[in-house]
Amino acid sequence: MRHPRILVFSGSIRGGSYNTQLAAFVAKQLVLADADVTRISLADYPMPLYDGDQEREKGAPESAHKLKRLMQEHQGVFIACPEYNTAITPLLKNTLDWLSRLNDPGEPAAAAFKGRIFAIGAASTGALGGIRGLIGTRTILEVGLGAFLIPEMVMVPNAADAFDDKGDLRNERSMASLDAMVKRFLSETRARA
Repeated sequence: MRHPRILVFSGSIRGGSYNTQLAAFVAKQLVLADADVTRISLADYPMPLYDGDQEREKGAPESAHKLKRLMQEHQGVFIACPEYNTAITPLLKNTLDWLSRLNDPGEPAAAAFKGRIFAIGAASTGALGGIRGLIGTRTILEVGLGAFLIPEMVMVPNAADAFDDKGDLRNERSMASLDAMVKRFLSETRARA
């Protein structure tokens, strides 16, 4: 059985972020299923607000290039996507915007998003589990960037009470959707390993 390499990160760098907790739990579940997981924080890849003039004058920040290379070393990418005002977070959107601009000669547009499998999930203090932000993220990844995104997503409602003191999910429904997402995600990424 192949051990796919999977990159895991959260679209939040806030201390105590529920989505960072979700990313940690997903990484744990993937490791238990024999994936080779790299978990990062976007805090380690700082990027200025995307500005076409700055890009033309100074080029893309080195942190964007590093993150693109890291993504391309993995068969899969899981993103825990916080919901801000029913949409994607500014941090995650800015990161995706910078990555979409980096194409080496001979690469397709938005090369960082091609040739790998993406999966997404969200944890929210509300009852909907971040679904509105996930819809926006899915649209950006699939329609805007041409990424292959599996249909299964994990949504964790009432996130303040969703994790136990070991960081495991308490909600059976969320756990069932996470299990289905992990199963499909690994099946798709193993085919590319």
